[in-house]
Amino acid sequence: MNGFSRARDPRDRGKKERRKETPIEQKESMKWLKSYRAVCEVQKVCPDTVFVSVGDRESSIYELFLEAMKNPDGPRLLVRCERTRNRKTETDFLWKEMAKQPVAGVQVVHIPRKGCQLDREAKLEVRHAPMTLKPANGMDYAPVNVWMVYAREIDTPQRVKPPLEWMLLTTVEVHSLEDACERLAWYAKRWGIEIDRTLKSGCRIEERWFDSTDSLEPCLAIDMVVAWRIYHLTKLGREVPHHPCTIFFQESEWKALYILVNKTKNLPAKEPTMHEAVRMLVRLGGFLGRKNDGQPGTTTLWRGLQRLEPAVAMYVFLLPQLKHGP
Repeated sequence: MNGFSRARDPRDRGKKERRKETPIEQKESMKWLKSYRAVCEVQKVCPDTVFVSVGDRESSIYELFLEAMKNPDGPRLLVRCERTRNRKTETDFLWKEMAKQPVAGVQVVHIPRKGCQLDREAKLEVRHAPMTLKPANGMDYAPVNVWMVYAREIDTPQRVKPPLEWMLLTTVEVHSLEDACERLAWYAKRWGIEIDRTLKSGCRIEERWFDSTDSLEPCLAIDMVVAWRIYHLTKLGREVPHHPCTIFFQESEWKALYILVNKTKNLPAKEPTMHEAVRMLVRLGGFLGRKNDGQPGTTTLWRGLQRLEPAVAMYVFLLPQLKHGP
């Protein structure tokens, strides 16, 4: 999987009106081809490993699949299709064609929290079929053969709008419901790799104001490390909650955290679990833990880590006195 951010050139304004006449090399979409080619280089180093480049709707460009067709032994593609692009098959528009396919089964996927919407389990009707896509009018390209996985949410709670709907195009063969569900699981992992969400909601990178990209880049590099650490902590707290917290926290960190949150000098004989440590940390970040609050998010973890840092420094400074007394 791959993802990145880029700064738009002010000179690019007005390109939308010239899109059809502009070659792909001069479009912003070229970043997806460059990204795929970078994955191809990694694939060469690991010939016994199958790489799958996963992209969101912005990456559903015809040229990307043509690029993949040039190298049958290269990385595979799994891309979510953009509905407004009106992709055509040999017989009909893609969405209409997939709606005709029989439902292969129902898959349940976990949807993480987004804004005011709590995380939930979504039931998806799954359809899949091989398709031949045709280029849009005016594009002198060859047809491409792909496999489609169409998932649409059913029994959606009233508080959730709109229902989840994914139309996935892939160069990985899909012959069964099991295959289709695996492709859905691959796409769902995009939530995990999108560290930019942590940068936005946790580190609040969008609130930084700089005069130039030269000033922004060093700050972004540091915040990327912080964002990765917050995301890693979130995953550990949810996936290995019963492991000792020392798999993430240093001894001085968890001890300072325990003393600060519990307002005591009496440390436990055994280090807390990851779940216990994360809960203490988010309490520092302002998480109340009420019945309907769901799982703590990246913002409260970021705040907690910020408030923990001076406590750790004070703990390390006072530790010799605590050991030896006055």
